[in-house]
Amino acid sequence: MKTMPAGQFKARCLSVMEEVKKYRAPVVITKKGRPVAKLVPADAPPIDVFGCMAGTARIAGDVEVPIVGAHEWDAVGNRTRARGMKPVGRRRATK
Repeated sequence: MKTMPAGQFKARCLSVMEEVKKYRAPVVITKKGRPVAKLVPADAPPIDVFGCMAGTARIAGDVEVPIVGAHEWDAVGNRTRARGMKPVGRRRATK
């Protein structure tokens, strides 16, 4: 860890800050030989989850059209014939 007197830091403040940013090495600033401050590189900003997948997907086809056509399902009878499945019959109540 690099140390430097406060007077020298005052004269070269901007260049010292650039060095700390570039090399990510902290600098201790001393006054009369005693440490009074420590200049450390700033932490990287956290990665935002919102929008991190932007541009990675694409829409193929019409998003408003249902996958299963109206002729393939029966909402009233609660039966489905989607994708080659056999129709499901109603359960009979047991006595």
